[in-house]
Amino acid sequence: MKPACKPNIGKRKTYIGFDSGIKTLSGEKMPEIKSAVKAAVREMKLAEMAAPAVFEAKFKTTKGDFTVKVTRAWAPRGANRFYSMFKIKYFTDVAFFCVIPGSIAQFGIHGDPVINERWSRAAIADDDKSHSNLKGYLAFAATGPNTRNTRLVINLADNPRLDSKGYVPIGKVTKGFKVLEKLYSNYGDCAPSGKGPEPAKAFKDGNAYFRSSFPNLDYIVSTINEK
Repeated sequence: MKPACKPNIGKRKTYIGFDSGIKTLSGEKMPEIKSAVKAAVREMKLAEMAAPAVFEAKFKTTKGDFTVKVTRAWAPRGANRFYSMFKIKYFTDVAFFCVIPGSIAQFGIHGDPVINERWSRAAIADDDKSHSNLKGYLAFAATGPNTRNTRLVINLADNPRLDSKGYVPIGKVTKGFKVLEKLYSNYGDCAPSGKGPEPAKAFKDGNAYFRSSFPNLDYIVSTINEK
């Protein structure tokens, strides 16, 4: 099984969509991302919020919904970064750009190149490993020491060999795992190992690159605060 490819709270529900032409499963077109939300993400406002001890995050995707439960004690720095991204609606119109059946589903490269440029320079320090990369577990991808930024992987199978590569789990999928197994995967691994997107180009060009060259990719449409 391959590792992820590398680049060269309350009950109230909050919904943010996008104006990309992609539709939900019910056929409705998503509204445009609110300018205030995009500004907050671009300026990295509230980028280092402290996560609660435990919280759940629901994701609406082009294949259905799934929920992850994050436990801060597993990886405090990683949990804080994920919570910050979730709260400021970073995960809006974000592609699953590398899906390898029986291995991983990777996401986290934003559709806006300006956002990618700013967040890619804001890596977080490593966390000590407390859990192995088991099936359904969520972790930030890493390319070396202290390199985690925005890319995340969901393990579609047990991937213990990622443990030594800095992929420290922050939580696990609690609902909707079958949705993740339905994500479009025919592009395979990222270039140059496979025929999928080239991460460096994706960081530079955002969703314009994904949609023009890899039109069948699935996306996170929006996020919802579960509790």
